[in-house]
This record gives sequence, structure tokens and C-alpha cells, in this order.
Amino acid sequence: MPTTLRTLALAWRKAKEPLIKRSSLYAYQINIKNYLLPRWGEATEISEAEVQQFILEAAETGLAKNSIRNIVATLKAILKYGARNGLCEAPEWELHYPRWLDTPRIQTLSLPQHRTLLHYLVNSPSPHNIGLLLALCTGMRIGEVCALQWQDVDLRERILRVHQTYGYIYNCDTGCVEKQLSTPKTQHANREIPISRELYHALSQLRSAHPTDFVVGHSSTPTSPQTYRLLFKQVLQHLAIPHISFHALRHTFATRCIESQCDYKTVSALLGHSTVNTTLNLYVHPDRGQKQRAIARMSAFVNPKERGL
Repeated sequence: MPTTLRTLALAWRKAKEPLIKRSSLYAYQINIKNYLLPRWGEATEISEAEVQQFILEAAETGLAKNSIRNIVATLKAILKYGARNGLCEAPEWELHYPRWLDTPRIQTLSLPQHRTLLHYLVNSPSPHNIGLLLALCTGMRIGEVCALQWQDVDLRERILRVHQTYGYIYNCDTGCVEKQLSTPKTQHANREIPISRELYHALSQLRSAHPTDFVVGHSSTPTSPQTYRLLFKQVLQHLAIPHISFHALRHTFATRCIESQCDYKTVSALLGHSTVNTTLNLYVHPDRGQKQRAIARMSAFVNPKERGL
């Protein structure tokens, strides 16, 4: 008897459960419950044309490209599991995503805005503001900032050790939101980050004045990312800086590293990216001036006698 996607998805989830983080498992389950089962739950075969149609319809509703890709990736993973166990055919689809879903340019602070925020944070160190300075000076993700403990801060060696993250995850089986302190999203996210001069002075002041477990906040438990995003919004309003997402601080850090001629592999390691390609694709976008300088260097190399022209 042919196996339905519903049956395959249940078996696949049981096989994956002991192998992956709970947050990843819940993310897969959301894709399965909200998108895959309503559409193909009782299907025993799924064609390329059907999946392509789903992509187009999802794009029309405004679903983000990454979200659509993750849903399709979950579907492929389930079917490949079924194929390995002789329950269905392996998917061999050639899928395409609409051009209008291309990823927009990332948000960053301009250099003057960066300097304004940095000056404010350096001159107003507090258990709340320190997380913003951490993100701006290290490129740490918000969950990593909220999870950072003083035991992970080595002021003598001037090094931060990132090895955990904090956040809320939605369990769609129970309908409840769960707090979770866990390992970072990938193995590469476990990393050491040098402490800059500005960050060192702020951390040194706070370390003796606020002896709590976690660097951010006054509590012995982590500050929630949702609470911290609200604080960031208030600081931007106070400084008359247009609203941007908290994650834009990570983008700003990476962009300034690239602009100051840091090598890409080092920037990738500081950010905890799995590959240098991720860093290149996100942050390396030559502007007109860089292109002009590249053409000038190439011309001078080919025809050195004409350098003065």
C-alpha cells in the first residue's frame, strides 16, 4: 500500500528527534503542520509541478524566500528518508524561485550613525546597554548576547567565548512557547572573539559593579530577546536614529570589518559562519569606487607606461 506524506513525516520526525536540537525539530514541525500536511498530507506522490506551484503561491502571499526554501527543504528531507527506506521515490525536482524574492540589501547603520551609537554606549555603560555594545563590537547574535555569562568573559586575555544562545521556541504540538538556553545554531558558532578597547573598558566597569551570572541585565536568568529588542528600539529613538532591526548591529559590525580591509576568512570566523561563502554573499558588495580602483589597477598592470594618463 502506498505511504502517505503524513505517515512519512511522522516516521522522519521520530528518526530525527534524537539527532538534532529541539529548536530545529520544532521549526521542522511548524513547516510540516502549517504547510506540508494541509496540502499533501494524504498524498502518496508529489510531482515537481505541484511543488513549483506551491512556491509560486507562497511567494504571492508574501512568504519570505528563506521560509519557502526551508519548507521545500523539509519536504525533500522527508521524501529522501522515505526513499532510503523503500517507502517512496526520491525527489528529483528542478525548482525555481521568482526573481522578486531575491534577498534585499541588508540593513546597516551608516558610519555617522555607527559612531553616534558607539559614543552613547561607551559613555553610558549599564547592564542593559552593554548588550548593544556587545553586538556592535563583536557581531554576536541577539540570542548569543542574552546568553553570555561573565564566566565566558576573559578580561585578562580580552576574549569572549561564545558557546550558547537563548531564546523562545514555539512547540506547535502543545501550542506553548518554551524558553531555551542551548548551544548555538551551528558548530562554527562556537567561537572566541577578541574584545575591543571600547568594549573592554565598558565590561571592566560593569564586572565589579554588577556581580550577576549574565552579562546583560540584573537578573540571574537571561534577558529575553524580545525584551532586548524593545530596549534597542528605545535607544534608537533617544538618539534620533531611524529604526532598524537588532540583527542590523551584526550586519553593521561585519560591514565595517569588510570596509576596513579585514580579510574575509577572519570576518567569517568572527561571525561564526559555516563557510566563507556566506560572508561573501552577505557582505561583499563592491561599490563604484572599488570597481573604478580595480579597473585602474588592471590597466596599470597591463600597460604600466600609461600610468600617468
